Amino acid sequence: MGNGADALSAETSGFEVDALVYGATGFAGGALAEALAKSGQRVRAMVRPTSDASRLESWGIEVVRGDLVSAEDVDASIRGARLVYNLASPFRDANAGYNGNYDVHVNGTNYILDSSRKHDVERVVNCTTAGVHGHNLEIPCNEDSPFNPGDEYQVTKLEGEEIFRAAMADGFPGVVVRPASMYGIGDLRMLKMYRLIQTGKWRMVGSGKVWNHPCYVDDLTLGFRLCGEHPDAVGGTYITGGPDPIYLNDYADLVADAVGVPRPTKRVPLAPVLAASHVCQAICKPLGIDPPLHPRRVHFFTHDRNFDIGRATREIGFVPQVTTAQGVLATADWYFDEGHLEGEKPERTPEQLAELAHVAAAHEAVLAPDIVPAPSP
Repeated sequence: MGNGADALSAETSGFEVDALVYGATGFAGGALAEALAKSGQRVRAMVRPTSDASRLESWGIEVVRGDLVSAEDVDASIRGARLVYNLASPFRDANAGYNGNYDVHVNGTNYILDSSRKHDVERVVNCTTAGVHGHNLEIPCNEDSPFNPGDEYQVTKLEGEEIFRAAMADGFPGVVVRPASMYGIGDLRMLKMYRLIQTGKWRMVGSGKVWNHPCYVDDLTLGFRLCGEHPDAVGGTYITGGPDPIYLNDYADLVADAVGVPRPTKRVPLAPVLAASHVCQAICKPLGIDPPLHPRRVHFFTHDRNFDIGRATREIGFVPQVTTAQGVLATADWYFDEGHLEGEKPERTPEQLAELAHVAAAHEAVLAPDIVPAPSP
């Protein structure tokens, strides 16, 4: 492995911690915080006063309470941090609205920029989303492809990213990372799909010939760490994703194989489902209720997401290790083991066991102290 630009530890460089993580109680932020801590780094996480931080504390992470929408809280949390990862987002809150998303994605970004300058932070990794490209207008879509945000979450992510990239253009030491659709062990967002397929209730909405680009959790974390540790990452904007974009029909087939049921064949027309999602959101949002169906969920069936990750591969050595088939199998096993899926876990074939062993090895690799690839001779 190579030597990252940030080879000095916090202890020897005068900083209190190697890394500060915002969003560490979420799926992506939690996976990153765990990897950083287990790799030997001294990690701090700012979490909201009402959030459960026991898992973070069990990894030896310093927990400070605060909110990204408070400039004072951000400033206090950044003081003494060498590197900052901003993964905070109200992604799971369908009722956040434009203002709630703006507070985190735009105001929060400004607070991080201001305090990072004040406290001489060496690098800030700002996680936005490949969703700023929305329904991809180019296949595959790359970092220079047209923006096409489709909802308040994506619009405000882009607004925050543009502020951040303007700061980088003025010399701020930052990196923008746009991850594709994240999933894997520890995530419950895809559980509904697995349950519906397992119980035979899954209905494909529309044709199913829509591109999806999954990114397994350990590849996701690898991308974040390379953005934070690779010497050539500063000033860059990178899309990260898994090695194999896949049609949604094929994705559903992989899930069926992993949970041990016949592959689904039934489908429903798109138009009435999309109309119902808008009605459902309009009714639930004023009541503060998380709608069981909203347009962003329907976009899963309608929006092409197929990305070119070549820039991240060429410039910072990002090579995803887990295929969609491998990641889906590992995720299904975790769902069974945790009781999220009913019944007995299917007996795995020798080939499947080998795939699971590969996923386990990829997880261990992302916990290594140095993940930066050695320079080519």
